[in-house]
Amino acid sequence: MPNGDEVSFLCYTCFAESDKDMNKRQSSLETTILIIELLKRIPKSWWITAQQLKQQLAEIGLDRDIHTIQRHMKSLVESSHFPIDMNNRSKPYGYRWSQQAVGFTVNALSIQESLILQMAHKTLKNLLPCSLMDSMSGFFEEANRNISHAQDPAKEIQWLSKVVVAPETQPLLPPELQPDVFNEVSCALYNNYWLDITYRNAGGEVKEKTVMPLGLAQQGPRLFLVCRFKGYDDERNLAMHSMLSAHSTSMTFERPEGFDLKQYNDEARFSFGEGKKVKLSFRVDKEAGLHILESRLSEDQTYIEHKDCYEISATAMDSLQLKFWINGFGKDAWDIDYQPVDEEIAE
Repeated sequence: MPNGDEVSFLCYTCFAESDKDMNKRQSSLETTILIIELLKRIPKSWWITAQQLKQQLAEIGLDRDIHTIQRHMKSLVESSHFPIDMNNRSKPYGYRWSQQAVGFTVNALSIQESLILQMAHKTLKNLLPCSLMDSMSGFFEEANRNISHAQDPAKEIQWLSKVVVAPETQPLLPPELQPDVFNEVSCALYNNYWLDITYRNAGGEVKEKTVMPLGLAQQGPRLFLVCRFKGYDDERNLAMHSMLSAHSTSMTFERPEGFDLKQYNDEARFSFGEGKKVKLSFRVDKEAGLHILESRLSEDQTYIEHKDCYEISATAMDSLQLKFWINGFGKDAWDIDYQPVDEEIAE
């Protein structure tokens, strides 16, 4: 994989015969920049087309025609300096780094940058499309090498042992996903492609469906795909570990204008809710309920302090998770009451 020296060699090659003419020199510089930007955007575990590369370059102001992109990609594939594969079994052709490639980078990462990348990788690995994560794989690997091979235990490295995310509930191991399921799902979600899946439903039946992927949600150790079954206009949550296989098609769809993943989450759709609000009131033992005053249920939460308890009232999304939470106080919570909220009156 090319390093800084090889990139310098590439630049030198472009400039070597351009000293006689300033226009040629400028053209060579633009070509060098274009090639570097192309190399940065080639993924490792999936194929990217020249058209997709053209669109990505246009987004950063490098608007080139498709034939120029195809010509440069052909040259890169044929070059011995860059281990790039081309899938020419069908059109449009696809490109990706060879399996032995470790990534493309121009500048070495500092220890501080390596630390940030390593922490980001742990947090984002299930929340970004595989195409983006794969395009960053070289940086992640370099970050890990920098930290593991550091001569002295720098303060930045020690930081990894000084912070931790503590679970609020009993920690569980994430369920295993079938090979390539996440790759295919994230690819379809990223590109707005219809997705063919085979999954096992709650009753144990194996189903085959074509779905419109709309969003990913991580709830504790589990991942859920929010989608619409083809021919339907309601959203469903499918546990990723229930999918036996997944295949991203090349057929695109228009995302529903009315769908908003944040709103969907705010309506407690991942907590077995139906988007209905309730006015919850209850009394709770002071010691058991003190944290509710510090971390409120809602913006409109109020409380009255009594001698032995707090009397709390708040508007919340009605869901099974809410009921599980309040029931978890056991005998420390009593006088529990749920009153439906009329949304139109509330507004």
